[in-house]
Order: sequence, then structure tokens, then C-alpha cells
Amino acid sequence: MTRELRVPATGLVVLVGVSGSGKSHFARRHFRPTQVVSSDFCRAAVSDDENDQAATGDAFELLHHIVRTRLRRGLLTVVDATNVQPRSREALLAVARHQDALACAIVLDVPEHVAVERNAARPDRDLPSHVVPRQRRELRRGLKALHREFKRVHVLTGVDEIDAAVLVPERPWNDRRELTGPFDLIGDVHGCRAELVDLLGDLGYAVEHDALGRPCGARHPEGRTAVFVGDLVDRGPDTPGVLRLVMGMAAAGTALCVTGNHEAKLVRALKGRKVRVAHGLAESLEQLAAETEEFRAAALAFMDGLISHYVLDGGRLVVAHAGLKEAYHGRASGRVRSFALYGDTTGETDEYGLPVRYPWALDYRGAATVVYGHTPVPDAEWVNNTICLDTGAVFGGRLTALRYPERELVARPAREVWYAPVRPLAEGPARATGLLKIGDVLDAGGVETRLLGRVAVREENALAALEVMSRFTIDPRWLVYLPPTMAPAATSGLPGRLEHPAEALAAYRSAGLERVVCEEKHMGSRAVIVVARDAAVAAARFGVDDGSSGAVYTRTGRAFFRSPDLTAGLLDRVRAAIGAAGLWDELDTGWLVLDAELLPWSAKALDLVRTQYAATGAAARAALPRAADLLARAAARGVDVGDLGAHMARRAANAALFRDAYARYCAPVDGLDGVRLAPFQILAGEGAVHAVAREHDWHLEIAARLVAADASGLLAPTASVVVDLADPASEAAATAWWTDLTGRGGEGMVVKPLGPVPDGRTVQPGLKCRGREYLRIIYGPDYTEPGTLEILRRRALGRKRSLASREHALGVEALERLVAREPLWRRHQPVFGVLALESEPVDPRL
Repeated sequence: MTRELRVPATGLVVLVGVSGSGKSHFARRHFRPTQVVSSDFCRAAVSDDENDQAATGDAFELLHHIVRTRLRRGLLTVVDATNVQPRSREALLAVARHQDALACAIVLDVPEHVAVERNAARPDRDLPSHVVPRQRRELRRGLKALHREFKRVHVLTGVDEIDAAVLVPERPWNDRRELTGPFDLIGDVHGCRAELVDLLGDLGYAVEHDALGRPCGARHPEGRTAVFVGDLVDRGPDTPGVLRLVMGMAAAGTALCVTGNHEAKLVRALKGRKVRVAHGLAESLEQLAAETEEFRAAALAFMDGLISHYVLDGGRLVVAHAGLKEAYHGRASGRVRSFALYGDTTGETDEYGLPVRYPWALDYRGAATVVYGHTPVPDAEWVNNTICLDTGAVFGGRLTALRYPERELVARPAREVWYAPVRPLAEGPARATGLLKIGDVLDAGGVETRLLGRVAVREENALAALEVMSRFTIDPRWLVYLPPTMAPAATSGLPGRLEHPAEALAAYRSAGLERVVCEEKHMGSRAVIVVARDAAVAAARFGVDDGSSGAVYTRTGRAFFRSPDLTAGLLDRVRAAIGAAGLWDELDTGWLVLDAELLPWSAKALDLVRTQYAATGAAARAALPRAADLLARAAARGVDVGDLGAHMARRAANAALFRDAYARYCAPVDGLDGVRLAPFQILAGEGAVHAVAREHDWHLEIAARLVAADASGLLAPTASVVVDLADPASEAAATAWWTDLTGRGGEGMVVKPLGPVPDGRTVQPGLKCRGREYLRIIYGPDYTEPGTLEILRRRALGRKRSLASREHALGVEALERLVAREPLWRRHQPVFGVLALESEPVDPRL
């Protein structure tokens, strides 16, 4: 007859039986090879001989390591060893307890002669005659103890019963990943039945009533499910009313509920156990005493059956009364239950005599959203993808719900103060949380991106980035994105040219693109603009409540202006242009992130111009005329200096061109007078990452609308040309446009893909093509000399291109995490990655 054995779907299964009882055969029949950890295999792994008993110690050290690792990763793990001695089982159970994993034992009890015959039939095994009898005696002595050691024990007696066994995997009760919602998660009710009915109505539920008019259930017309975070009882005016309503919903399948610490204590009290009657328990006992015995029994059964936490929506949502750190998600142990009910404490008490809770949410780094209650806070705030919904309804605060997956909060004020709090509602940890830790990048081996997979970050580069982010960047809440570097096009072979449009256009053509856009490259300083519609949006969306409503920062995250007034003034002008262009409503957003160039170059780089470029120009103007004079005197004395004289003449001409080149980008600035801002990309807004969702011509069109709507004269246009790569005339027109642009002193252009990239192709996000005279600033006055130019033609571009692609992927990842409202540390991971990559040894002139 078939016998079903229920075993945990995730956890530890320990096979127990003498040598020759058929454990390995049983394991092969019922489990995948990867799930089975065999002592014979481990002995062979460490000694090349599975029968080498001298290697047993090392073998079991390896076995325990594998078991520990698999259980930590939440995998079913089956141990194939004799396990007849209590001390061998205890070592395995200790591993399971440490990993908060369920443990089950399956005993294969065969007659002694069967085991002896099987061992004798194995040519690779030569057991002494006393081994099987001794193991069998140990097995028989330990059978009763097994039931104390394991939560579940299956004993299979005889070969037939073993062969007839069928295993049935059982998921933990808290694993309800198949339930995908939508959900309405409701904070601590504490007997506030009227407020709960009000809130359910606000959420769209139709409340049902019994024959006496009492709420006894509720359904949502769209099939939503309410999920209660525990603490339904105590303190409030109607604990029975709350229980009746939630029990009805749970029975009808319209609600789930986890246990709170108050339910746990009330259950103990109703069972007659000794508890301290405090913190509202007396009110619940008095109210329940007025109910029927039948209701009290039903309420006790309901509360006693509540579990510590639920894992929902494919593992993306975890609900526990006091919260739950990632390592405990889906686990089952006394330690997990204690954390779920009470949280973690520091061991201290505050001035009110209450335990000080350890703010576990500050360290939370899990992908699952954790929703909890337990510790009342004035407002429900997101902390590292966790949120506390206990907003003190029973203390006169509010009863709060979270719509999931919408992440919308709905709150109903308390009708009155039902219970005076021992201490005032405490601020949650959100105001000091979310900051990136170095381990968030180094321990993870880099930053995971959608576009390029994992982007590695070296430790030495990370430490440099840590210095910048911790000491020099703007308020981290505004630091949402850093722009990538950009690689130049392949080196041109044209006489006197290092860069030319032909190579950039050819690169995209060979990649299979049909169209590209050529954008004017402004010679200024890269500026990222984060602008909120008003201070209220800034506080609600970015958590910035100091009255500011945006930021202007450099490509290394530093504030662009030292003066907050200049920043505010520039943001006011940009905000006004956005409003005048109608973009707030058109894009349905209260904030935007813009990529722009701030002009003139000298507005930000004046010190660089003076110390690096102007100094070179001044030295050339002072030295070269004197050298020419000396050469002229030598020639007058009959010394042949013809070649040297011509060389000096060329150097003097190059120096003049060098000075003219950088001088074009310098202009006087007084405050914002003389400053121009050229926006060229709308990176993101609420609900959309425009940087990847829109083609570049859309961005340029929006930028042109902003310029047209700007009444202050701040915004500058960005010229562009669209090129059909299959049309030589279109390419020629773009080349002529670039030639004219650079001939008039422009820096050059950036060529970007326009339209979809062919499947399987990876292309550069942009290729810059700079003009001949601008490159003189970069490579020096004499870079056009034939010998120097030939050396520069051999410049290696591979590392720069790799850097540009990786930083682009990180930038897009930062924007996508921002739009998805991920925790601040998660948004800063890719931002930090860009900063770290900037420390890589790449020629800065490229």
C-alpha cells in the first residue's frame, strides 16, 4: 500500500539507516542529484576514496559546509549518511537551526540480514561484521529520541514499505507566493472597529453585516485582498468587533492576517496561562467576556492559528507584524517568529521603561517590499523598501493602509483618543536612512544593470568615489543621476584631421542603424538639473523638506554654484520655462531631471582656464617672439637657422590659434547674468525614464520648446541635423553642417542613434566628433604638426568606449530605480558606480 510522506519543500531532510539500508537508492529515486549530499561523496571528494574512514572528519566538515550553504540559499537539502548516532544528527540540526530551516527525518529500518547481504554484494565495500549490528542497535535506541529532535519523523519498516513510499513536498505555511494581489495592507487596528469600517469603505470594500447589524465581513468589487499586519486587539473600544469583521473576511478569502504580539499574549491569557495584564489586555478580556462562549472559542482558534509572516506576490512582498530582515523571509523557527512579533531590541530601555527597538529597516537591503506595524509612527514613510503602517489609530492618530502594488497610502483619522500612549509617537528612521554603504557595491561585486548586466567596480576606484560622495557631493536626496563620459569617433585618416564625421557615421552604419542625429556640442560645463514643481513635490517625492525644490550639479555630483541663491535663481527660471511650455501637465509629472550644458565654459572652469590654458598661451607669447628674435640675429651673422626659424614661426602661429581657441569659450559672468543653459535631454519624470523611452529628436524638440518658452534669456538652443545613413547626400549635408559649425568656433557635434538598435547589437550611446581647433585645446598648440599628429592617430579607443558604455548603463539604471521609487541606497549604487569608474586609468583627452 502506498504511503505518503510529507517533507518540507525547502529545508533539511535527514536520511537515517544502517549501511546497506538503501538510503542512496531512496535518495536517487525521490530527489534530484543536486539536492542530495552524501557522506560517501564527501569522503571521496577529500580523499579520492569513499571508503577511507581516516578522511571522515574532513568529509563531514565538507558535508556540513554544503548543507549550510544550501539551506542559507533556501534549497531543499537531503543528507545521505547513516545518521544513527545522536551526535551526528545534532550537528546537522544545529546547522538547520542556524539557518532557520525546517528539519525532517526519514528512517529506513530494514532487517539486519538485508543490510548485511547488500553490503556483501558491493565489491567496493568491505565492512567488518560487527558494523551493521552496532549501527542497528544505535538506531533502535535512538528512535524515540528522533521525535524530540525533529519536527517530523517518518519511519519506514521493511523493504516493501520503503519501496511503497511516495514523497509529498510541503511548502511552509508562510509561503503564499502564488497570491499576487492586488492587496490592501492595513496597519495596527487595536480594537478600533469604527475606524476599520471607515477605512475599508475608503478602500472601496463593501462591508457585510450579520443579523444583529454587526460588521462580519467585507468584499472588494475588484477582488482585492486585505492583509492585516497584526495587533487587531487590545486598547481600543471594540476588540470583538474587529475580530468578528476580520475573521469573516479571512473565512471568505477576502483577507489575510499575520499575528501580532498582542494576539500572542491574548491567546496565552485565554488559555489560562499566567501573563501580565497590561498594555490594553484588560480591555480585551473584559470585552470578550461579554461575548458568547462560541465566539470566544472561535476567536481563540483564529488568533492561535495566525502565522508569523507571509511571503506574497512571487516573493516580492513580505508582511510581518514587527518587520522581518531578509535572511528570515520564508523561514520558520522560534527566532524568526520572535523577530516577526517583537522586532529586535538593543537590550536597553528608554525613559518610559519601554524596550529600545533596533532600527533593522536602516540596514535592510532586500528586493522584497516589507510591510509591518508594531511601533507607532506619526506618518508612514518608506525606509529601504520597507514601510511601517502603524500610525497610532488607537492613540488618536490614523489607521493607515497601503495599496499594493500601487504603493498608495490611504489613511482614516481616529474618531478620538481611545488609549493614552505611554510615550509620544516616535519619528520613524526614514529621515536618517537610505544612505549607501560601501559594502552595497563591493560585497555585491559591482552594480547590476538592465542594459549590461553586472558592472564591476574595483575596490581602489570605489574608495576614491566614497571620498567624493561622502564629502563633496550635494544633498544625496537630489543626487539621482550622473552623466556618462563619451567616446570619440574612430581616428580620421584625412590630412590634418584627427576626428571627422565620416568615421562616426560609418560606425553606426556598420552597426545596422538607419538614422542618427547629430547634435551641436556646446563648449561649457555639463550640468544635471533636478527641478520639482514646488517645495511640496520636493518633500513628497524626494524627502527634501528644507524648502528647496531642486538642484544643479556637475558630472561629479558637486553643487554647480557655491551660492544657494544662484542655484535657486536658475531653478526658478527653468521651472518657469517648463510651466510656460506646458510640460508639467503634458508629461504628467511634478518633477523633471534634465541633462544640459552650462555656458560659458569659464563660468565653471575659470580657474582651469587661468592655470592650464592661459598660462600656456602667455608663456608662448612671451617666449616664442624672443626665440624668433634670437634666431633672426643668428641668421644676420650668417648662421643657417632656416629650418629652426620656420619651426619657430609655425609654433608661434599654433600658439596664437591655441589662444584664440580657448578664448572663444570665455566670457564675463556676473551672477546669472551672462550664463546660458543649453538643455538637450529630458532624462526622467514621474513614471517614465525618457532617456530610453524617447528618441533623441523628441528630446531636441522639447528642448526647443523650453527655449521658446523661456522669458529670462537663460536657455540656449541646441542645433541638430538628422542623417539618413543610406543617403550619401544626407551624410554630405551633415558633414558640411559640422564643417561650418566648427569653422565658426564651435566645439563639434555628438552623433547619437535615432530609432531602434538592431537586435543583438551593442552600439555606443553617442560618439563625439570635435573640430580641429577645439582639439588644439585638448592636445596642445602643436598637435597638428605632422609628427605629433601621426603619434595621436595611434591613440587607443577601446578602453574609453568600454567606459562610456558601462557608465551609460549605470546612468540609465539610476534613472530607472528613481522612477521605480526604489530606496535611496539602491538609487545611489549606480551613481556611485559612475563616480568609481571615473577613476579608471583612461586618457582624459579622449
